[in-house]
Amino acid sequence: MADTTRESDRILREAKTSLAVQREGGTHRPAPRGQSIGKASAQLKMKSLLKKVRNIVLAVFALWVAAGITGAIIGGIGFWGVMAVVTLTALIFAMFAATGKVKTPKRAELKLGNPQQMVARTELWLEAQRPALPPPAQAIVDQLGVQLDALGLQLQGLEGAHPAMAEVRELVGEYIPETIDNYRKIPAHLRSEEHTGKTADERLTESLGKLSSEVDRVTRRLAEGALDDLAIKSRYLEYRYGGADALGDMRDTGVPDTGVPLPDFAAQSIKQER
Repeated sequence: MADTTRESDRILREAKTSLAVQREGGTHRPAPRGQSIGKASAQLKMKSLLKKVRNIVLAVFALWVAAGITGAIIGGIGFWGVMAVVTLTALIFAMFAATGKVKTPKRAELKLGNPQQMVARTELWLEAQRPALPPPAQAIVDQLGVQLDALGLQLQGLEGAHPAMAEVRELVGEYIPETIDNYRKIPAHLRSEEHTGKTADERLTESLGKLSSEVDRVTRRLAEGALDDLAIKSRYLEYRYGGADALGDMRDTGVPDTGVPLPDFAAQSIKQER
């Protein structure tokens, strides 16, 4: 009978790995190649595309207007004139198709600008680095795109001198790109070799996971004020419009009585019927 010890060990390792992944929130499906990892970068690409379409329309319109004016002056542009206009139209489309793409921002530009610009640049930069990363790290990069969108929303309205802004600029503009740059400096054939207990792929994935958790922590901390305001407003609405059931729940939860009597709506309805 064949020895199945190695096969059993492999199955146990895979089961433990699967369990650990599920405890951390499950496996994140990588985004298709070329797809944006976040809304900020997608909006930046769409803005660039609309600008390109506008430029093409204006250039083609100007060309055909010029051809029409020329034809009116000289009594027609003839067959070769029409062919020239068609050729120039095709060249305009080809020229704008080859240019006007969204450029990958440089690392030094990631922490510049307002929160929306900072988030959009970082997402574009991560998208450019993503193909060179191992699959587990690519999944975390996809997750970072969603987290950066949420972080950008929380940063709106904050002043540049706010302590959270400096923390975010350091986290997003330095730690994340520095981690990926250090990994990419390692030759590809050495990234899967174990060094001091772990491979470069494993260390990158572990580091990006910690950075992802930190981005989530900062976002949650900035959102605490809004969450508290929503909770207070919700309790007020329950007290104001929830009726007797809501009032009973508030008494059960230990909410102090203000001593202000509420109107007897039942008595008022009886008087109105009379």
